[in-house]
Amino acid sequence: MKNITDSFVSVGHWPSAGSFEFNTDILATNPINLSVVLGILIFFGKGVCASCVRILSTIRNSEELRRGAAEQLERARARLRKVEMEADEYRLNGYSEIEREKINLINATCDSLEQLKNYKNETLFFEQQIAVNQVRQQVFQQALQRALGTLNSCLNSELHFRTISANIGILGSVEEITD
Repeated sequence: MKNITDSFVSVGHWPSAGSFEFNTDILATNPINLSVVLGILIFFGKGVCASCVRILSTIRNSEELRRGAAEQLERARARLRKVEMEADEYRLNGYSEIEREKINLINATCDSLEQLKNYKNETLFFEQQIAVNQVRQQVFQQALQRALGTLNSCLNSELHFRTISANIGILGSVEEITD
């Protein structure tokens, strides 16, 4: 008991101000002070423990949400890679299709130009034939007019009559041979 009373009475032996020590001797501590400290710890400890549980629950929920978000992010990245590969494939196929269409268009244009050249040549040949025939007709008409003019100027009626009679005679003899 002397220790208990010494702890309360011997004020002169207290440690210097500024330092703090725990007295581990239960018999040397005040039971009232201990009960007050324990009561405060229990009273405020309940809220602290409940807060700790809520904080831990929030941390767990956050971790689960983070894991879910990370999984969603990985799935989204995988989908993005897949879509990018498909886009590259479509782009390559599109460029190939464009090149094919370009070549087909060039070939079709060349064929059309070749046909136009053929039509042009045929038209020129046809126009040349028409022009040649027209010239022949004009030459023939001029030659016929000259021949008629020459015949009309050279033939008098007696010569004309004898020529007709000779031609009729030739035709008559040809008729007798064929019969």
